[in-house]
Amino acid sequence: MSDNPIRITTVGSSPEADLARRQKRYMISMSIRTLCFIGAAVAGMAGLNWLWPILILAALVLPYVAVVNANAATTRRDAIPLTDGGRSDRQLGSK
Repeated sequence: MSDNPIRITTVGSSPEADLARRQKRYMISMSIRTLCFIGAAVAGMAGLNWLWPILILAALVLPYVAVVNANAATTRRDAIPLTDGGRSDRQLGSK
């Protein structure tokens, strides 16, 4: 066990909050992917031959980006060092 104090500002989020955040980011990315596929179909039917390949390419790359983005860990870091807490004579003594 470490005797070093832990700052509350450096503590990460709860596992439930972290999972919810990751799921939300993944669902947003997959929704954009779905819109890219739909947009590619519409662009193809509308004769926009320059747009639909870009949308298909985006739809093919987005799953990789979504997984990497969803698995990205967020850790809080604070570079300010902790002090020793002041004078030692203020501590309670043992009985």
